[in-house]
Amino acid sequence: MLLLASCNLTNKKNLNSSKIQLSAVWVQDTLAQKNFGYRKINRMSPLIYKNQLIVGNAIDGLVSYQIGTQNEVWRIPIPQGIEASGVMINNRLFVGSNNGKLYSINLNQGQILWSFDTKSEVVAEPTLVDGILYFLSGSQSVFAVDAVTGKQLWTYNRQDTSNLMTIRGGSKPSYSNGFLYIGFSDGSVVSLNARTGTPQWEMTLNRNTRFKDIDSTPLIDGDSIYINSYDDKLYCLSKNKGELIWKANYGGASTPFILGSRLFTTSSQGELVALSKKEGSLIWKTKTTNGLFIDPALYKGLIVTGETQGKLNLFDSLTGELKASFEPGRGVFSKPLVLADQNLIYFISGEGNIYGLKVEDKKRSALY
Repeated sequence: MLLLASCNLTNKKNLNSSKIQLSAVWVQDTLAQKNFGYRKINRMSPLIYKNQLIVGNAIDGLVSYQIGTQNEVWRIPIPQGIEASGVMINNRLFVGSNNGKLYSINLNQGQILWSFDTKSEVVAEPTLVDGILYFLSGSQSVFAVDAVTGKQLWTYNRQDTSNLMTIRGGSKPSYSNGFLYIGFSDGSVVSLNARTGTPQWEMTLNRNTRFKDIDSTPLIDGDSIYINSYDDKLYCLSKNKGELIWKANYGGASTPFILGSRLFTTSSQGELVALSKKEGSLIWKTKTTNGLFIDPALYKGLIVTGETQGKLNLFDSLTGELKASFEPGRGVFSKPLVLADQNLIYFISGEGNIYGLKVEDKKRSALY
């Protein structure tokens, strides 16, 4: 009750001047039981399946709630929990876990159909293309697995990086015209043949002596690839050869997105920036003092992003002006799920609570 009261007071102060109001229509603890151990990072983005809201936490696994009643539909205990986001097709969910397994789950019954053991954590989201799952394990191996049977088709093993200091996370493979594009913790981006796993090209970008990680998902736009790196750089590469087109001094772990001629991303310096897609020049930037901004999303002309030690925020995509914010407590690590047609935003907080926020314009009752 104190938390919700605090949220409402904070939001009222922030939102009166912006005319946009965020109100919590759903607040729920996703943990099966209280966590009295050390804090874990909850970064899985919520998913919608029919009338169910699916969310995982880094403590005890997956849970499904009925959207209308918010009642629990099913729960799947998964040892060591889930950090990675998942991918759905029809009534199947594919998601990796901290115990090293990739799971195929029937969303109607909440049953595990098969699991594939990688022997290391899976903290990166899989990619599903033509019935094949592609994903990166914590040991920096890329796996191709049949989505129906869970049978391994091929694997690509990167050199041992155990002597490197790495950031917790992983790159989701991107797919285009028969090829995969993926970042690794040794600072390289590699293009693989999706059918065989054979490397087509590789480009070493991050030569930082401390953290070399490339945990961002490559963003493919035409013949260009945009990818963030922990050397505080955002790179634009040619898709066919991996050649450098330009780089900008705004890098980190988040995945950029494009709106018109602009590229939006967050950096490891706590910045949210808008850049020219063509040459990477800065259009505007804003900085947080509450940790880092997480992966941004788009809501009707607004940039939605959370702070790892603060709030969920909405910024004007044209100017970078803060339009609204919501304080969940313990920060936000998960990319929000935006349902623009319903004026709803779902996310999980750092302490494992699921939030559903209604977005309203005080003058017109609905934004844009």
